[in-house]
Amino acid sequence: MNINTEREPNVNILTPSVRRLDASVAAAFKDAVVREIGEDRKALIVDFSKIEFIDSSGLGMLVSLLKMMNGKGDMMLCALNPGIRNMFTLTRMDRIFRICPDRASALAQLNV
Repeated sequence: MNINTEREPNVNILTPSVRRLDASVAAAFKDAVVREIGEDRKALIVDFSKIEFIDSSGLGMLVSLLKMMNGKGDMMLCALNPGIRNMFTLTRMDRIFRICPDRASALAQLNV
């Protein structure tokens, strides 16, 4: 699993290189994220700008990552396309995850 990782002060920004975050890549994605952030769990932004589709396995993996943060840091999602954003609203995942329209607004909300 290829993930582009950028580090701002106190923030890890991860951009998955896949178009689909589904059952075929969810476990590998989670493992890659855990390797990338290690114990540095201050804040995590997952940039969805390249993601076109997410299924229930992808959602479950995101919930697992949120639990992994365990209150030690923030986790935000940004740049969701309209279809994914609508799915987050329909499943009420928009109440669980902090979602921003773009990376700049996510960084601003984290006060970085």
